[in-house]
Amino acid sequence: MSREFETLSLDEFTLAASSKDPVPGGGGVSALCGSLAGSLAAMVTNLTIGKKKFLEYTDELCALREEALDLRKNLLACIEKDAEAFAPLAKAYSLPKDTEGYAELMEQCLRVAAEPPYEILKNCVRIVELDERLAEIGSKLAISDAATSVMLAHGAMYGAYMNIIVNTRLMKDREYADAYTEKAKVMLDEYAERALKVYDDITRRLTNG
Repeated sequence: MSREFETLSLDEFTLAASSKDPVPGGGGVSALCGSLAGSLAAMVTNLTIGKKKFLEYTDELCALREEALDLRKNLLACIEKDAEAFAPLAKAYSLPKDTEGYAELMEQCLRVAAEPPYEILKNCVRIVELDERLAEIGSKLAISDAATSVMLAHGAMYGAYMNIIVNTRLMKDREYADAYTEKAKVMLDEYAERALKVYDDITRRLTNG
C-alpha cells in the first residue's frame, strides 16, 4: 500500500528515512534532493526576472522557471515511484528460491526497481543543464542558489546511480544489465563533471568582483 511519502512533512519524511524500513531509502532521498535542486533553480529565475540588467532574457528565464518547476514535481513523484517499485522486489526476496518461476520473477522485479532511480538521474541531468545557463544569466544576488541547486543535483545523481547498480548487479541477463548500467554511468560521469564546473564558475563569479 502506498504511504504517499511526498505528502509527509519534512519532519515525518526524515524520521521515516531514519527508520529500519527500506523505504524511503537512498532512492527516495535522492529524489527529494533533486526536487529541492529544481526548486532552487526556479528560485533563481524568480529573483532574476524583472531586473533591468536581465530584461533581454525574460522569455528564456520564464521558460527555465516552468521547466524547473516541472522537474521539481517530477522528482517529488519519484519518491513514491521508488517506494512502489521496491515493494514487489521486497516480496520476491522473501520467497524461497525454489519457488516456481522465482528467477524470472526476481529478474522482472529488479528491472522495475531500477527504473525510478534512472528517472531520477535523468531529471537531475536536466537540472544541471538549467543551472549551467542560470550561472550565466542569473542575477548575481541569486546565483549562489544555483550553485546550491547544482550540488544537490550532483549528490542526487550519485545516489540515483547507486540505486541503479544495486539492482543491475543482481540481474541474470548481463547484456541488459550492463547496457543499462553503462547508459547511467555515461550520464553520471558527464554531468557530475559539468555540475562541478558550474559550482566553480559561480564561485569565481562571486569572488572575483
